[in-house]
Amino acid sequence: MNRKVCVVTGGGGVLCAAFSKEMAKNGYDIAVLDINEAAAKTVADEICAEGFVAKAYAVDCLNKESVEAAHAKIIEDLGKCTVLINGAGGNNPKATTTHEIFEAGDEDREDIKTFFNLEKSGFDFVFNLNIMGVLIPTQVFAKDMIGQEGCSIINISSMNAYTPLTKIPAYSSAKAAVSNFTQWLAVHFAETGIRVNAIAPGFFVTKQNKDLLFNADGTPTPRTHKILNATPMKRFGKPEELLGVLDFLTDSEAASFVTGVVIPVDGGFSAYSGV
Repeated sequence: MNRKVCVVTGGGGVLCAAFSKEMAKNGYDIAVLDINEAAAKTVADEICAEGFVAKAYAVDCLNKESVEAAHAKIIEDLGKCTVLINGAGGNNPKATTTHEIFEAGDEDREDIKTFFNLEKSGFDFVFNLNIMGVLIPTQVFAKDMIGQEGCSIINISSMNAYTPLTKIPAYSSAKAAVSNFTQWLAVHFAETGIRVNAIAPGFFVTKQNKDLLFNADGTPTPRTHKILNATPMKRFGKPEELLGVLDFLTDSEAASFVTGVVIPVDGGFSAYSGV
């Protein structure tokens, strides 16, 4: 019997660590990929401590040679990829504006980040991290899935794909691209039996956004108040609340006819008009 192998990019992060642990419980051997090898190893060690199989790999998802090198090691260590979770992504201060909306004089200011002085390199980095970080691993690992049964790809979209959030234009644009690319891939691979879907998390507290959501003393920032006021359930999500959708989408029987969908897990954020 062939082993089931789940490859998780960005596996050292809060949400993808939860995905990795859940897929291990679901009977998969886990390849935890992250540019931060120490973070990936921590997650893999925690999975192994529970009696499951996991290995960590240091990978730059924007570098195809790096991904291909990891792929070769995974084939040797675990076997062919059955499920790919494209979790690598995120934002960066270099692609974040200081103001939410244009203020008079922004066009001439250099002391803060405005739309007019956003550096192309910062925008490129965030956009590429989120969209090329899906393209490249999919190019490499989808080859394993051709001819296998029960294979699927899960991309991580965002609420930004539905309605762009203020201050983060590169991240919002890229996540919209992820949702669209998910649909494209689903059509492209439909006759191979590879299903391609995406999860669009609402607001969860992670290492990347913690400083935007909470002050140093632990009190919520004004942005947190705005988020919670726009979330009908009036709270942030918990990582484990993403796992039911993950289980469904990766279940080749329960979701056998499901491909090309993006499922929000957002406490009602995407349904709320604010009125």
